[in-house]
Amino acid sequence: MPTITGAAATRTPSPSALAESVRRVPILWLALLATPVAAANNATVLILGDMSRSLGISTAGASWLVTVFALALAVATPLIATLVRRRGTRTALWLSAAFVAVGTAVVATSSWLPLTLVGRAGQAAGGAGMMAIAMNLAGTARRMGVISAGFGILGAVGPLLGERLTDALSWRAALSVVLVTLLAVPAVSRHTTRVPTTEGRFDTRGAVLLAVLSSSLVLLPSNPLPALAAAAVTGSLLSLHIRRRPDGYVPAVALRSRLFRSSVLIALALSASYFTLLFAIPQLIADRADWSTGSVATGQMVAMIIGSALTLGFAAVAARLGHTRVRAILIAVGVLAATAAIFAHSAIILFVAIGLAVFSATGVNATQSMTAASAVPDSQRPTGIGLFQLAYLMGGALGPALATLLVLG
Repeated sequence: MPTITGAAATRTPSPSALAESVRRVPILWLALLATPVAAANNATVLILGDMSRSLGISTAGASWLVTVFALALAVATPLIATLVRRRGTRTALWLSAAFVAVGTAVVATSSWLPLTLVGRAGQAAGGAGMMAIAMNLAGTARRMGVISAGFGILGAVGPLLGERLTDALSWRAALSVVLVTLLAVPAVSRHTTRVPTTEGRFDTRGAVLLAVLSSSLVLLPSNPLPALAAAAVTGSLLSLHIRRRPDGYVPAVALRSRLFRSSVLIALALSASYFTLLFAIPQLIADRADWSTGSVATGQMVAMIIGSALTLGFAAVAARLGHTRVRAILIAVGVLAATAAIFAHSAIILFVAIGLAVFSATGVNATQSMTAASAVPDSQRPTGIGLFQLAYLMGGALGPALATLLVLG
C-alpha cells in the first residue's frame, strides 16, 4: 500500500500530470471558477419557505431542490474528472459552462418542480466541472487551501445573499448566482492548449453503478429500506465490476490504498456533519435563542468566514504537521462542532459550532484531496481527485436530508 509523508502530500504533480497546462493558472482565476458553486448551493439555506410557497409544495418538498443540486454535483464530479483525462481541460471547461448557462435558464423560467429540478441538476453538473477543473489545476495544498477557503467564504455569504436576492428580486435570482463562475472561463481556457491522447473505451457500466450507489447512499435518510437495498445490490455489482476492469471508471489502485480510502471516509463524514449543521443551526438558534432570521444569517456568515479564513493558515502549515496530526485536528474539531450543536442553547456557541464545522470541512478538502491524489499514479490524478470530491459532495447532499429529518421536518 502506498504511504505518504506530510511533505509528499503537498507535492506538485509531475509535468506529465499537467501536460495540457502551459503555465500555472493564477489561483484567483481558479478560485473564481470554483467558488460560486458554494454560494449557489448555500443560497437556499434561508429561503426554503419562499421556494415552497412559490411552487405550492411543502418545505420538505422544496428541500429536494437542495438535495438534487448536491447529488448532481457529487455524481457529475468524477464524470467531469474522467472527461478531463480523456478529452482535456478545455473541452470539459466549455461543456461545464454550457451546463451552467442552460441549467440556470431553466431554473429562472420554470414554474414546474420536476423541470426546475432538471435545471438545478444542469447547474450542478456544470458547477461540478468547474470545481473538478480548478482542483485538478491547483497543484499544491497551499493553492488548494485558497480554493477551499473560497468555498467556505462564498458558502458563508450564500445564505444571506440568497435571502437578500429573494427579498429584492426572487428566489430564482438567488439560485442563479452560479453564473458568476462563467467570468473565469475565458481566462482559464487560455491556459489550456494541449489535448491528451484519447484513452480506451469509456467504462460506462462502472460510471452508472457508481452513480446509482452514490444516489442510494444519499437517499438513506429519507427512504432507508429501499435505499439500503439498492446500495447493497449496486455495491456488490460494482465490486465485481472493478475486479473485472481494475483500470476502469473506479480504479482498483485507488481502492487498494488505505491512505486513499481513509481520506475519502474522513471527507464524507466531516462534509456531512458541516452541511447538516449549515441547514440545522439557523432553526436551532430560532428555537433555542429566538433570534430573527436576518440576525441569524449575519451571525452565521461571520462565523463561517472566520472558520474559512483559518483554513488558509492551516493548509499552509499542514505539510509540516504531517498527515496523521492534520487528520487528528480536523476530526477533533468536527466532533466538537457537532457536540456543541447538540447540547448548546446559546446562540454564540451555536455560531462557534458552525464556524468549527466549516473549518473542519474546508480543511479536509484542502489537505486530504492532495493526500488522496498522491495515493494514486499521476495518470490517475484527475480520477483520484474526482472520486475524493464525490465523497465530499455526497456529504453536501446528505446534509440537507439529515437536517430535514432531525430538525427541519
